[in-house]
Amino acid sequence: MSEENNREPEGTPASADPAAESKDTASEAAAPKEPAPSAADEAPAPPPARRVETDEEKAARRKAALEAREAAKAAAAQAAAQAAQAGTEGRAAAKAADGEGGSSEEEQSPKPPSPSQPRLDRVVALLRELVSEDAVEEAYINEANDHLPTIVVKNEHWLKAAQLFRSHEEMNCGYLRNLSGVDYETYMEVVYYPLNMDRRETYCLKVRSDREQPSIDSVTPIWETANWNEREVYDLLGIEFPGHPDLRRIMMPDDWVGHPLRKDYVPLDPEV
Repeated sequence: MSEENNREPEGTPASADPAAESKDTASEAAAPKEPAPSAADEAPAPPPARRVETDEEKAARRKAALEAREAAKAAAAQAAAQAAQAGTEGRAAAKAADGEGGSSEEEQSPKPPSPSQPRLDRVVALLRELVSEDAVEEAYINEANDHLPTIVVKNEHWLKAAQLFRSHEEMNCGYLRNLSGVDYETYMEVVYYPLNMDRRETYCLKVRSDREQPSIDSVTPIWETANWNEREVYDLLGIEFPGHPDLRRIMMPDDWVGHPLRKDYVPLDPEV
């Protein structure tokens, strides 16, 4: 026998035994297999059912929320009070420091005069010279209203003063922008706003009257725009305007009793 015949064939296992292989195959077939996971096993578990609050639990929850809000309000109020107190103390300390170091800036620098002061002084002088020495009750600058010159004219001199504002070349107020009435409980007042349209200069003129029988001369013959405004003041406040060409109600019915903007007005029907 040659050496080549004694060599075992390549690729053949050294212990190959058909019977043993058959036995192993049978064992694998007989071994139990693990079951494959089903679709039901892979699905997520459903969430637990939500518990319904009882009435007592709801009431307790609302009470706790209300107490929390009240506590927050109290804390905010306390903080605001502390801040206000701190601000007051700070201003007092600053004022004391100014007193120690000298006068404050406001005390050191005088307030500048109003740019409308010369115009007010001139108009007051004209009223006293051309109408009457006592024609002006009061005169001042309304700084809050764009430094508006404001003059309180005595009732008995009002008509002549209005004619002066309308025709004098220095005032030349050819247009009355508006007028309105005011009930001050102790007296009635009508406020007029004549305007010089060339120089865009306006004034505030006030005339006061007795409250029981309020009466002020009409300026409708001087400024036609006063016509309906005077009727409105008469209708709502009961102020008479002698010289008005057609003084009658303009807003309320003709048979209305009383003047509804007077502070002593009592409606006949309390539900109105």
